[in-house]
Amino acid sequence: MNFNIQNVLIAVEDGYAKVDVQVLDGTIVAIAPSLDVVGTLINGDNKLLLPGFVNAHTHSSEMWQRGIMSNFPLELWLAEMYDFAPLDPEKVYLSALGTAVETLLSGGTSVVDHLVLIPGKELETIATAVRAYREIGIRAFVAPLIQDESLTAGIPSGGTSQTHDPYFLSTATTLELIEEAVRQFHRPDEGVSILVAPTGIQLCSDTLFEGCIELSDRYNLCRHSHLLETKAQEKLAQEKYGCSGVEHLKQIGYLGEVTTLAHCVWLTDKDIAMLAETKSTVVHNPLSNLRLGSGIAPILKYRQAGVNVTFGCDGASSNDSQDLLEAIKIGSILHNVTDLDYRHWLTPRQALEMASLGGVKGLNMADQLGSLSVGKKADLVLYDLTNLSLLPRTDPIGLLVLGRPTNVVDSVWVNGKQIIAEGKVTTINMDELRYALFNHSQWETNRKSQTVSQIEAHYRTVMGF
Repeated sequence: MNFNIQNVLIAVEDGYAKVDVQVLDGTIVAIAPSLDVVGTLINGDNKLLLPGFVNAHTHSSEMWQRGIMSNFPLELWLAEMYDFAPLDPEKVYLSALGTAVETLLSGGTSVVDHLVLIPGKELETIATAVRAYREIGIRAFVAPLIQDESLTAGIPSGGTSQTHDPYFLSTATTLELIEEAVRQFHRPDEGVSILVAPTGIQLCSDTLFEGCIELSDRYNLCRHSHLLETKAQEKLAQEKYGCSGVEHLKQIGYLGEVTTLAHCVWLTDKDIAMLAETKSTVVHNPLSNLRLGSGIAPILKYRQAGVNVTFGCDGASSNDSQDLLEAIKIGSILHNVTDLDYRHWLTPRQALEMASLGGVKGLNMADQLGSLSVGKKADLVLYDLTNLSLLPRTDPIGLLVLGRPTNVVDSVWVNGKQIIAEGKVTTINMDELRYALFNHSQWETNRKSQTVSQIEAHYRTVMGF
């Protein structure tokens, strides 16, 4: 699609400027006042144009349990979630669409889906999510969540003797599945990329990590993982490796500039230096870290050390939303209480750069996305500055980040294709999606996890409760 956005507000170094933005064949070709119109004319009056954000870590299928999960820390929360997570491909499809819509309507043009796989239907799960993302048109980085150890192995032993059931898939079979997924679905030029994505040190062997490194190198794939989300994981890393989880991943070669690491809450200054040295990216998920009591990731320290940081919503049952603007707001002002030196606090502009350019750096696309620059792909979001939640007029970016913006996204383009127009999704039938999500679910209130009742006593003992 060729189009001109006319007379639109953009951020410049010393404030804002009104310009025209010209897009040809999905690429920004000119940014200047009073450009000749080529293609469709888009009225940019009283609107703000920004590069699209990245929802840099989520689990789409968790949508089916949002609003009902118990107040548990991660290790027990996972046990409950998996007890009540019998998924089918239709639910995978609908929740991928729902995740994409919420991301788009809060300023995101890309999503990193750490996709939970249906046992025995792994490739079908991936195919289903890919189909949903292609239909709606969001740029998708599908990161199939893999492990080769069972859930109880993720809890420290605390010096006691523990036995764990073997995982139902072998490491070799899991790696073969990921390689086949790459062959079938990795099409970055068409807006769908596959990532290697072991869930984390707590449930993955070195053999699995090393197999993922090999696949990443052979097929030029980005890497994703959870890292030191909880205090329990910090304890477990010392039990398993005798060193921090960061140091161990550095030793085996998993870290690097195409590696994004979700959470990174329990890191030492030495760990932070290693992330900076390897040019790894931290994905800050403030809402789930608060919801699960995991802690507050020291992202001001990361930034001061030169670590690239971006934002994620995390799954919709550990956050209960996929609102990127909410994650950006909380992930910014939360840190005003972690460092009393106000000169270190995040500004709204810094937060937006983290959400856009920071998000694509770890996905190896900073040369193509993440800023309003001539030559970059047109992954763009247009915000309506006459919306009540962005009034009265002050600083548009300040209002967007620090306020409570609702229904402010006017238009979204991904690779130059318009997906949102006048606040409405144009690529799928939203009424059908709402009815399907409603009809495939039911009101619930009370439920009890059998697995939690089996493991809670040990968890409380090793964590000192």
